[in-house]
Amino acid sequence: MGSPKKNENNGFFGAITSIFGSAMSRSVNGLPSNEDVEVINPEGGKEDAEEEAQRGRWKDEERDSYWKMMQKYIGSDITSMVTLPVVIFEPMTMLQKMAEIMEYSYLLDQADECEDPYLRLVYASSWAISVYYALQRTWKPFNPILGETYEMVNHGGISFISEQVSHHPPMSVGHAENEHFTYDITSKLKTKLLGNSVDVYPVGRTRVTLKKDGVVLGLVPPLTKIHNLIFGRTWVDSPGEMVMTNLTTGDKVVLYFQPCGWFGSGRYEVDGYVYSAAEEPKIMMTGKWNEKMSYQPCDAEGEPLPGTELKEVWHLADVPKNDKFQYTHFSHKINSFDTAPAKLLASDSRLRPDRYALEQGDLSKAGTEKHSLEERQRAEKRTRETKEHKFTPRWFDLTDEITSTPWGDIEVYQYNGKYTEHRDTAQSSSSASNEADLKSIEFNPWQYGNISTE
Repeated sequence: MGSPKKNENNGFFGAITSIFGSAMSRSVNGLPSNEDVEVINPEGGKEDAEEEAQRGRWKDEERDSYWKMMQKYIGSDITSMVTLPVVIFEPMTMLQKMAEIMEYSYLLDQADECEDPYLRLVYASSWAISVYYALQRTWKPFNPILGETYEMVNHGGISFISEQVSHHPPMSVGHAENEHFTYDITSKLKTKLLGNSVDVYPVGRTRVTLKKDGVVLGLVPPLTKIHNLIFGRTWVDSPGEMVMTNLTTGDKVVLYFQPCGWFGSGRYEVDGYVYSAAEEPKIMMTGKWNEKMSYQPCDAEGEPLPGTELKEVWHLADVPKNDKFQYTHFSHKINSFDTAPAKLLASDSRLRPDRYALEQGDLSKAGTEKHSLEERQRAEKRTRETKEHKFTPRWFDLTDEITSTPWGDIEVYQYNGKYTEHRDTAQSSSSASNEADLKSIEFNPWQYGNISTE
């Protein structure tokens, strides 16, 4: 097999011009007509444009109404600006979605145990790529309530905690740890509505510390493009570079996510190299983020070394067939109480009544509960401002550090260790809780007691 492509923009024109509804020359009453929609099928094939444009989850009356509403937000960051109907939501919050990167955490265990500094980056970067299968879901997760949390145990020896530390702008912070590594992330997603598509910029800071040698890794992922929000079949692409750097030695891996071209060409493909601190390629990597990744030692020109062969480092686990929300088995595990600790925090995402109602298929109740939570959050904000109080996260502290990213600066939160103390105390003072006990806990992320929402 030949060496991977180095930053070639194969299919780039197709990725840019393939946005449904983005190149519309005519309209009817301000709405794009089907024959005006320039279409590709991201799964391959050449369906008729009108048929493809009609695909999607929106009813005609809903689609037209939201298209008119969204037009005024074109060019804006809509992360928390627009109230959307639960029909496009999945029964999971952003805090839970943050935990999905832990599905293949064994790759970080292997990175920690690896003596070869370059192969270590192969394992660690493959772990970072592995989450993209889950990230391609086209359902929107719930925005967390300020003070909301998510806890996960019973997976790979990991203790995971995430917390919503800011509502405007939305900021989520997470920490995970086992005997091999610690993982810390501060995330402040930024978006830009482009009409029938939206760009999602991963403004944030990620750090992985491998415990054996104390190696610290930093990660900068590519942006994500969500195509066909309203017209046509919604699909997700993440074109561009992912860079993981060994901040201890200066070694790094640069992986290029190929953009989706016409009729799905190039979609899912990932190619790149592990480089020494001196910028010399050491290992080539190639694969597809929805299937598997492989690696092979290379020479200074990036060509495979004679006598070596391509070896698989990661492959996608079996996934449920025809799952309504395109969940993996691990996604279902995240939503279940099987991964919940005893003495679950009342602020945990699993306990949200709107999320649970949607999981049970009751869209009407989910919408009502979502509205109720949002009104309660607004009332909390008014009370906080009246009292001149400031919200303080429980499990993370704001630092003085400001990190620059390709999409803007972000203030960094750090794990304060209090959750570990809380969990140790909870484990020593209680017996195991069953699912019925946990489900009976009332969702409570609130800073104050019962307050009026009027």
